[in-house]
Amino acid sequence: MTGAPASAAGGTGATPAPRGGKLGAAAVNQAGLWNIANILTMVRLVLVPVFVLLLLHGGGYDPVWRSFAWAAFAVAMITDVFDGHLARTYNLVTDFGKIADPIADKAIMGAALICLSALGDLPWWITGVILFRELGITLMRFWVIRHSVIPASRGGKLKTLAQGIAVGMYVLALTGPLATMRFWVMMAAVVLTVVTGLDYVRQAVVLRRRGLAAERAAALEAVAAAADTEGATGGACVAESVDGERADRVEPVVEPLGGQIGGGVAGGRGTAEAER
Repeated sequence: MTGAPASAAGGTGATPAPRGGKLGAAAVNQAGLWNIANILTMVRLVLVPVFVLLLLHGGGYDPVWRSFAWAAFAVAMITDVFDGHLARTYNLVTDFGKIADPIADKAIMGAALICLSALGDLPWWITGVILFRELGITLMRFWVIRHSVIPASRGGKLKTLAQGIAVGMYVLALTGPLATMRFWVMMAAVVLTVVTGLDYVRQAVVLRRRGLAAERAAALEAVAAAADTEGATGGACVAESVDGERADRVEPVVEPLGGQIGGGVAGGRGTAEAER
């Protein structure tokens, strides 16, 4: 933790110890791999093979083992909520978490969908739609990550919740009205999956266009600044007479660049704004 200099702070320069229940700035700056958010992500990764083994135990149709599998799936989904909340609240974001968290999310959901379809409980087309959307959005995030980050929307969070509830109901060996209701819950999850996926595509296209327009505008400004510098430092040899003798001196020559370059920059900025 870096405190303010003594001259600036008007004192000794020491920073008072942080108060309150949250982690102080020193602890935040020292957050490494082994923090609570990353540990929860690791637990979720470990739960993926455990969940698969429990679900497929005894041929995949034992109600008791499927209840155990449901418990593992529920714990994984709960840790998904808490690790993200802790990482944002206490600034425990690490490179490992950025990579491992989405992998853990996709792994537990993908494993559940594939296993349920393999057991014949869930149509393969539902599994295909959801997995295609999740993989496509992940690749699209990398496509625009140089320009901006696509934020998680409320629709996306609602989609995740609906998927978790629907898959959890399919993992359990339900019968009667609950077995019928889980189908409609899954249909709602599929609709949210498609709608939010299309919205993410729209956001990605807009963000990429804005990023490219900003890069072009910055390039035009750099060219204009370079031209101004060249014009200010240019010079010309001028002859004059000093005490009856001819003497040469160099005077700087500043050419009027405002009209030509200013117009070019304005035109470039106008184009960038139109593309936005």
